[in-house]
Amino acid sequence: MNTRPYALARRTVAPLEKLIEVNWGLVLLITIIACAGFAMLYSDANGHLWPWAGPQIVRFAAGLLILVACALVDVRLWMRVAYPAYAISLLLLVVVKVAGHKGLGAERWIALGPVEIQPSELMKIALILALARYLHGLSVEDVSKPRHLAILLAMIGLPVLLVAIQPNLGTTLILVMDGASILFLAGLSWWWITPVLAGVAVAIPTAWRFVLHDYQKQRVMTFLNPESDALGAGWNITQAKIAIGSGGLTGKGFLAGTQSRLSFLPEKQTDFIWTSFCEEFGFVGAIALLILFAVVIGYGVQVAVSSRSQFARLTAMGITLNFFFYIMINAAMVMGLIPVVGIPMPLVSYGGTAMLTVMFGFGLLMSCYVHRQVEIPRHNPGII
Repeated sequence: MNTRPYALARRTVAPLEKLIEVNWGLVLLITIIACAGFAMLYSDANGHLWPWAGPQIVRFAAGLLILVACALVDVRLWMRVAYPAYAISLLLLVVVKVAGHKGLGAERWIALGPVEIQPSELMKIALILALARYLHGLSVEDVSKPRHLAILLAMIGLPVLLVAIQPNLGTTLILVMDGASILFLAGLSWWWITPVLAGVAVAIPTAWRFVLHDYQKQRVMTFLNPESDALGAGWNITQAKIAIGSGGLTGKGFLAGTQSRLSFLPEKQTDFIWTSFCEEFGFVGAIALLILFAVVIGYGVQVAVSSRSQFARLTAMGITLNFFFYIMINAAMVMGLIPVVGIPMPLVSYGGTAMLTVMFGFGLLMSCYVHRQVEIPRHNPGII
């Protein structure tokens, strides 16, 4: 990794120099993963670019522009806009509840003319920025003080509540894991973590009775015994397992997947696209794609470790962990290791807001890399 500490430690860096500093190898790696998604969307549409692969390619091209543009923005500017971004995302979540668009039994989208956005996706990034901004000004000891911890938990709890009542269990889980991970990385004391974990365990029966919707309870029961209703509630996961298992070692071949082409797979272009990939490219192809994901995650950790400012470190780790949670939950879900919660595979599944949000997140990660030598005062950083 090229460091060049003295050049990047200046308050201003020339745009051309920043453009050179962008890690184009990572951009290429992201593009390769996205191309795997384009191929599967093309295959799921029986060898046609429309209705999925074509629009997804356009969105990815726009996402690349967003990535590069974000990478050129000084990380200190991202720090300044962290709280406004969080407030706007929170407001959009409220708007969703008031005048949102319903789909698949949940109210998650806002229609802006011909474009629909999903504010919960935006909140994943906004929450990371806001938490990193607040924690930047705290010492390790301050993180565990009740006053600061109450504020941090409120910052996490408000969007979690608004997303949970849409209802959107998958995104709710990711928001909780994103927030908890950042608090842990910032140095939250185990004296707080241990009782919280115990409280969560105790609260599970209450959540089952009073919080979860009937269809969410059904997903859990189906996860525990999908064969009990293989033609009903267990249909989705049963067909997903058949698709993954039928791929064998090397797969059936591109455009040769039967589960997706014969429409046995549910939501084959979104949440269950991983099963289509496993069917056509087999165990070898699945491992290869997971290795590419792992390299991206490793790069994100490296960016966090090499950043001088606490804000950049926490932002880079937050973005990286958010990406990891996407992959982990989606892959585990379609393989029947956890209940179905409706999380897309990043860069691979069809979706506009999800794709652009992931690319924006990578842009922030790249900004942390380009400005990794920039130091931001821990006390009173708002004057920067």
